Amino acid sequence: MTEILSQSEIDALLEALTSGEMNAEDLKKDEEIKKVKVYDFKRALRFSKDQIRSLTRIHENFARLLTTYFSAQLRTFVQISVISVDQLPYEEFIRSIPKMTILNIFSAPPLEGRMVLEINPNVAYTMMDRVLGGPGIAPNKISNLTEIEMNIMEKMFTNALDNFKEAWKSIIDVSPRLEAMEMNPQFMQIVSPNETVAVISFNTKIGDTTGMINLCIPHVVLEPVIPKLTAHHWFSQQKKEIGSEDYQYLKNRIQSASLPISVLLGTSNITVSEFLSLSVGDIVQLDNKVGEPLVAIVGNEPKYKVIPGSIKGKLAVQVTDFIEEGAEFCE
Repeated sequence: MTEILSQSEIDALLEALTSGEMNAEDLKKDEEIKKVKVYDFKRALRFSKDQIRSLTRIHENFARLLTTYFSAQLRTFVQISVISVDQLPYEEFIRSIPKMTILNIFSAPPLEGRMVLEINPNVAYTMMDRVLGGPGIAPNKISNLTEIEMNIMEKMFTNALDNFKEAWKSIIDVSPRLEAMEMNPQFMQIVSPNETVAVISFNTKIGDTTGMINLCIPHVVLEPVIPKLTAHHWFSQQKKEIGSEDYQYLKNRIQSASLPISVLLGTSNITVSEFLSLSVGDIVQLDNKVGEPLVAIVGNEPKYKVIPGSIKGKLAVQVTDFIEEGAEFCE
């Protein structure tokens, strides 16, 4: 707290300045404080702010994909969103997670090394309860998984890793595969304790249950793609034009698409009683005059004006004009 001077102290200070006993310039120098930024060499910041922003964008997409996947698998309301992307030593990450939790250790070739998807027990057990047909309630006491429960979770999270591949495809094509599942963080050592890791934290809500999912990616794993984690590369990928081969493929597919075409001979208005009394041989007068062009409809849109005729004994029409888009047309 800043010290407040009394009136007598203020008077004494003013008197000293007036008499020359104190110099105002000396007071200003005393007030100058050197700005020193503390740097912890044990906690080196190896990801730039730009790279952290790119990781955030990638995993926001990952969160949306996981939301869709788990909503379909669990058949209940699921909401997953990124709440933070931090860089810290691996040892600090291990200390920050519960002593009993679900740790999915996976690799993603061609990236070298291993990553961890940590699922809070409340979230994991709620998921498993839903898969087994329950209401989705987490147990009061967390215990070791049985072999059957382990197999269920391994299958569920193996399929969830397909969304990791989809989220990263704009940067690199990876093939994630689950290598192991642990419950005790002390038995998991994927990098040295002082290695910098990126920790992406997801807030997860499944029905009435909330919890955290943490994705731990060591810096050494991302080193080959670090240059691509920049805003320049990100936006250049977004603006990338379709290649000539892709363009030709899309063109051929569109040109070979089939569309229904029909010709409207005319329209007429009759009463319900007239409609009910129609019989074979009755004539319904149409609004079109003889000699007027008919309307050809492609899909559900009027496109051409045509004249009816025949070719080699088959009914046909000849296109005489185009109908402009937005033109008035009454069916």
